Amino acid sequence: MKFLFPSILWALGALAIPLIVHLFNFRRTKKIFFTNVAFLQKVETETSSFRKLKQWLIMAARMLALACLVFAFAQPFLPAANQSSLSVNGVNSIYLDNSLSMENTTDNKRYIDLAVVKLEGLLEQLKNSPNLQFLTNDFGGEDYMLNSGTSLKEKLTSLEFGNTPRSLSAVYKRQSNLAQKQDSEAGNNFFWISDFQKSTIGNLKDIEFDSTNTVYVVPVIGAVNQNVYVDSVWLQTPFIREMQNNNLNVAFRNSGNKDVVNLPVKLQIDGSQSSGSSVSIPAGGSAKATFSFSVQDKGQHKAEISFDDQPLTFDNSYFFTIEASPAIKVLHLYDERSELDYIGKLYKNDSLFAFQSYNVNNVDVSRMADFDLVILEGIRNYRTNLVNGAKELVASGGSVSLIPTAQGDSSSTASLLSNFGIRVSKIDRSKLDPTSQRKVKYPDVRNPFFSDVFEQINIPNNVELPAMQPVLAWEGIGEPLLYFSNDQRFMTHTQTGRGSVYVFASPLLKGHGNFAEHAFFVPTFIKIASNSLKSSALAYKLSEENIVLELSDLKKNATYKLVKDGNEILPIQRVVDNKLFLTLPSNSDLPENSEIAAGYYDLVFDGKVLHTLALNHDPKESQMDFYTSEELREAFAGNENVQVFDGLLESDFVKSFTDQNIGKSLWVYFLIGALLFLLAEMLLVRFMKG
Repeated sequence: MKFLFPSILWALGALAIPLIVHLFNFRRTKKIFFTNVAFLQKVETETSSFRKLKQWLIMAARMLALACLVFAFAQPFLPAANQSSLSVNGVNSIYLDNSLSMENTTDNKRYIDLAVVKLEGLLEQLKNSPNLQFLTNDFGGEDYMLNSGTSLKEKLTSLEFGNTPRSLSAVYKRQSNLAQKQDSEAGNNFFWISDFQKSTIGNLKDIEFDSTNTVYVVPVIGAVNQNVYVDSVWLQTPFIREMQNNNLNVAFRNSGNKDVVNLPVKLQIDGSQSSGSSVSIPAGGSAKATFSFSVQDKGQHKAEISFDDQPLTFDNSYFFTIEASPAIKVLHLYDERSELDYIGKLYKNDSLFAFQSYNVNNVDVSRMADFDLVILEGIRNYRTNLVNGAKELVASGGSVSLIPTAQGDSSSTASLLSNFGIRVSKIDRSKLDPTSQRKVKYPDVRNPFFSDVFEQINIPNNVELPAMQPVLAWEGIGEPLLYFSNDQRFMTHTQTGRGSVYVFASPLLKGHGNFAEHAFFVPTFIKIASNSLKSSALAYKLSEENIVLELSDLKKNATYKLVKDGNEILPIQRVVDNKLFLTLPSNSDLPENSEIAAGYYDLVFDGKVLHTLALNHDPKESQMDFYTSEELREAFAGNENVQVFDGLLESDFVKSFTDQNIGKSLWVYFLIGALLFLLAEMLLVRFMKG
């Protein structure tokens, strides 16, 4: 037998008190003389012996009651089977996973509620520990405070779900940091109570355990049911026009173990249902649905995909925004251009485009990345800064359209295109000859680039086709969009990362052909521009470290706020050029009654709404794939300081933990013993008569 607080045993010295009282408080016998004392002397002898026995028994009962009481306060226990049992001086750090996946249910009870009940039982065992730490996925500043068991129980009553899942390596590092600040030499005990979702807790092999810390792993394991969530949404075309039919694609995933048949799904725009559909998704599979919609006005519109899927409901809505008819920023740089300036006439008189045109020798090309589309027409020499600007633009998601020069440095053009995987095979700058011009073939209307173009302009199949004299020929990656009659490429589209490169074989100069005056010209360049729009993301994740917005007229020293339903949130922010970087605070860092949840947030400056963001939960939280106890034991095999328990719901975790690590507590038995000895004293005094 051992004692949790052995210093209290010094109180056993108080046993001398009843002994002294009894030794100095024996009543002396008073002698009374009678004429015949023979009989009285015999009675007196028997009474005195009985009285002494009674007093010794009372003294023993009192001393034993006091001894039992001292032992009870010293917390006696039988040592645990685990020799590295809990240390009184070390930090007992408890991590409770409050991620959204803990909303899952078993027997109509949420995982997190069941975990709280078990945790309250654990706190009862640790109630005498002064070094309790409690943390969740919120990672707030109060995590570094030490608590008592009573105060932690109060925290459990106000526990809420967190939007940011944490890896176990991050949790362990945070627990270790606190332990080192308290007493790194003492034995510290870390508890992990979680569903151990594979998609969020990270690589278990990356955790580097310290020999001074003992980790107790408590998985919450239940039956996995179905869970459907939106994996991604994307527009059929990046450019949305008001009052026209547009298509939205939505990818759904079923991470459960049951097939989902004909799940009703609806699309809402600005609070009104715009379209509906149904999806059937096999267990562990995916499906795609397409919604047709239209918007009435220009600007941003709030959109939502929603459905009813039980028991997990946090991911039943997916929020995003749609921007209709945004201004497309087009920059036209030229050395040679046609006298009629076909490019300028096309773009500068249309409100859909923010168009600028400069001679390449009279402009700062370092800001090319600020545009959506840069048209390079007739450039004779691609200088280094121009090449770097084109590369930066494409890397940022913009597009470059190259119209070759009729004269100039051939190697310069080849060098530029080589950066995008395009290899120039021939540059022909022979004299203009109408007989050298070749017909441009009719476009393939099945190609997505042209699919919605010729439906609008309705060009007949017997139309007179344009003819052009080729200057440039190239090979390599890229999709041909227009061919010459001899199947040589006239125009190609090359996807390079997020951006695009469009290459033409002929200049637009007079004498090289009539493509710029043909009906093909306008829809082709309109489609190039609309496909080049660098639109902002439709939605963002709450777990993203940085949200990057490209906005015009940003002020570096300004304070931008996020506002939702009248509640203001001040994110960490910085401005770099025309980009605003936002870092969302955690819910624990927000004032009381404030939280960051999925939904729409207005970016506000000086009382004006600049942009609307849609925030959603990380789809990793929706993936119903968890580690079992056996898998956790296998992952932590070889780590003597890691103890994995059976599922929290499958066994009495608190009793198992107590028996293995705290031992058999005996204080209650000694308390009962003290009460029994006090009762015995009362009975001796009351009923033991001479």
